[in-house]
Amino acid sequence: MLDRTRPPHISKITKIDFPNPGQHTLPNGTPLWILNAGVQDVIKLDIFFNAGRPYENKKLVARATSKMLLEGTQTRSAQEIAEMLDFHGATLASPVDLDTSSLILYCLGKHFEKMLELVCDVLSSPSFKDEELDFFKENTIQKLKYNNSKCDVRAYRQITESIFGPHHPYGYNSSEEMIHAVTKEDLQDHFDRLYHGNNCRLMVSGNVTAEVIQLIDNKLGKALTKGKEAAPILVKETQAPTRIDDYVEGSIQTSVRIGKHMFSRGHEDYEGMYVLNTILGGYFGSRLMMNIREEKGYTYNIFSSLDTMLYDGYFYVGTEVDNEYADKTIQEIYSEMERLKKDLVDDIELEMVKNYLMGNLLTMVDGPMNSSEVVKSFLINDIPFSSFNRLIYKIQTIKAEELRTLANKYLNKDSMWEVISGGIKN
Repeated sequence: MLDRTRPPHISKITKIDFPNPGQHTLPNGTPLWILNAGVQDVIKLDIFFNAGRPYENKKLVARATSKMLLEGTQTRSAQEIAEMLDFHGATLASPVDLDTSSLILYCLGKHFEKMLELVCDVLSSPSFKDEELDFFKENTIQKLKYNNSKCDVRAYRQITESIFGPHHPYGYNSSEEMIHAVTKEDLQDHFDRLYHGNNCRLMVSGNVTAEVIQLIDNKLGKALTKGKEAAPILVKETQAPTRIDDYVEGSIQTSVRIGKHMFSRGHEDYEGMYVLNTILGGYFGSRLMMNIREEKGYTYNIFSSLDTMLYDGYFYVGTEVDNEYADKTIQEIYSEMERLKKDLVDDIELEMVKNYLMGNLLTMVDGPMNSSEVVKSFLINDIPFSSFNRLIYKIQTIKAEELRTLANKYLNKDSMWEVISGGIKN
């Protein structure tokens, strides 16, 4: 009989196996990573291009091109594409982030060939019709107007622009003028330069058979033509950090963002800062949450984040508070940073954070689809798979002294930008 008065045994996580994928090369030279796992007849295909902001010849073209890919080809309308996907129970998305533009296909294995033909059509002959582009612009402008009325969005836009500069691909913010300026010719140029086999990587995961690999070879090997690998255009801008007050009339809350320029995931201090950020504000039991939410009651949620891109990165703290608590909250944020700079993290707290991070990493590689996202993140950030084990080793072995050294190196008030957006009360 099960004794429910006794809790289950708790085992410490000591090892996490990275889902090392197989590798294959298409006839056209495009690399393909294969993560064959799972028993259900489901296939996920990721196609990602170095076609984000660092590779633009004109601002906003990367996003517009990616979003327009599924709005019709030379042989299919947007409606026909949607109906075909719906009929076969498949999904095809074209997400874009700062560095990459992607096509992501989910479908049953028995429909993979037909869905792959659709993908090849999208990658071979997008139409970029004027009427679809006009609709995209109108929709994007309406979303921009709405977002610019929200204090948290305004604060985020201003902190990233301040850290990287208004002309840097990671720093510039979209405007109505930029949106209006995008043309069909811009999209076609961006597509022709960047959506080809030499600027692309593929990953297939799920129940991957030899037939699936052969289909990819035969179809994508032809659809993805050869071209020149993209080179980033990075505009360096340096400004002294300061405070920006953005008054929003009628707002009953204030959004606070405090942040600074950091580094990409390949930096020698990334793993240590990954742990330090978690202690400060990276999970529900963090110091910022315990102090500013639980003890002071200034906010419902507060967090810190170490965000990394292919060529750079940044750290920031974010929260929303009542107007009257904005300055007090900022004082407490810096107070927690100072604590980390002066005092050693005690063994109990450090052990709790280590266990949390190990459990979180274990969840990330649970199942083939989750594992594919982890593998993809390493490929997009151009870091070796061995970095996963390096991160685990750092989590398991980092000492309080190293965390204090990192805090003194990076958590300095005079290096931080401050953005306060809302109904500010000083």
